[in-house]
Amino acid sequence: MNINQVLEWIHSRLKFNIRPGLTRVEALLKLLGNPERDLSMLHIAGTNGKGSTVAFTRSILRQLGLTVATFTSPFIESFGERMAINEKPIPDEKLIFYVEQVKPLVEQLDADERFAGITEFEIITAVALRYFADEKVDVALIEVGLGGLLDSTNVIEPVASAITTIGLDHMDILGSTLEEIAAQKAGIIKPHTPLVSGRISAEALKVIQQTAEKKQAKHYQFGVDYQVEVLEGEYFNYRDDHFELTHLEKSLLGVHQVDNAALAIKLSLIYAEKMKLSLSESAIRRGLQTTFWPARMEKISHKPLTILDGAHNVHAMHRLLENLKTEFSGRNIIILFSAIVTKDITEMIKMLQSIEHSRLILTTFDYPKALKLEEFTYLERDNVELVESWKDKYQVLKEILKEDDVLLMTGSLYFMAQIREYLLDQKNKQQQ
Repeated sequence: MNINQVLEWIHSRLKFNIRPGLTRVEALLKLLGNPERDLSMLHIAGTNGKGSTVAFTRSILRQLGLTVATFTSPFIESFGERMAINEKPIPDEKLIFYVEQVKPLVEQLDADERFAGITEFEIITAVALRYFADEKVDVALIEVGLGGLLDSTNVIEPVASAITTIGLDHMDILGSTLEEIAAQKAGIIKPHTPLVSGRISAEALKVIQQTAEKKQAKHYQFGVDYQVEVLEGEYFNYRDDHFELTHLEKSLLGVHQVDNAALAIKLSLIYAEKMKLSLSESAIRRGLQTTFWPARMEKISHKPLTILDGAHNVHAMHRLLENLKTEFSGRNIIILFSAIVTKDITEMIKMLQSIEHSRLILTTFDYPKALKLEEFTYLERDNVELVESWKDKYQVLKEILKEDDVLLMTGSLYFMAQIREYLLDQKNKQQQ
């Protein structure tokens, strides 16, 4: 198989859609020799903030000289990013090697009705765990795909777990209330395994706390067991019972990244203590300063100032609006937005329309579930511009925007991935 055939086969399993449950992935991992049993891991769940928290934690732990693997989704530039070691995506030849191992096993399981229909996500979870174990990484940071309790990553026994945020997303699968969704996320809590939670509303936090108590898992809560103080710019103070760190600088833009950075600090400190490693203040500082995570308030161009932010649901959109007030108050903001149909697009559009000194442009992109513009023609009466080709519109905007204007491209992370690839390609062509 070549890499295109490999990706085509992986994506062919999308027809089985999202099928919560651990039976199939457990059967596949057993055939692969249960690689998850050979790994030291951290498990991260949450509605939003998982990716940034993983990025901060990876960067901090790498300061200790550790080999750090990450399993994340979705990818922004290449499929291999989903399973990376020290920020390097799995090489194509390795992905081919593992898929050629896994494909006959999946076909074997498909012949048994108990395990038939293994999904794309279950396959890549198993491949990632086998790859990380074979490479003998020091620690693997495993991001939950959807929910927690029945997510295929929940086969692991981590050193510690984290839940970043709880919001109303994937309600068709996870439940219609914050409490129901929190119960799914809390499903990653393992007996006697420390848990760090982020800024979470009282009703959701109560469910998490009850689950932690039931599992006798020590629960470190944001604002209780560790605190932050937001300072000017990208600086903040961090404090817990043992550490007080002042004037920390984070590389990722946005006030909400303080929460993610603080959770990452606490999680890293717990991991270091458990593994008898010495994590210094300078390592934490360097880690926060060198963190990179694409399409999260990312300044991708300066002329015009162009920000990419994957605010792909209502919860993330609230965070985006807070950040715009902090970072770009009083400036004209031109917004290019698109999303996928499973999200609350109408509510996200209303939120974007509330931004002062802004102009909203709605578009679509090359993805099966991308929004269809014909369903939003009614917005034209609210002065929302609808454009079919975001690339053509970007080229026009690039020429006419003033120096102080901000171009914000936001919405689906799948949309962000396509924009990012296009803009970086443009930049490379200019430099040649």
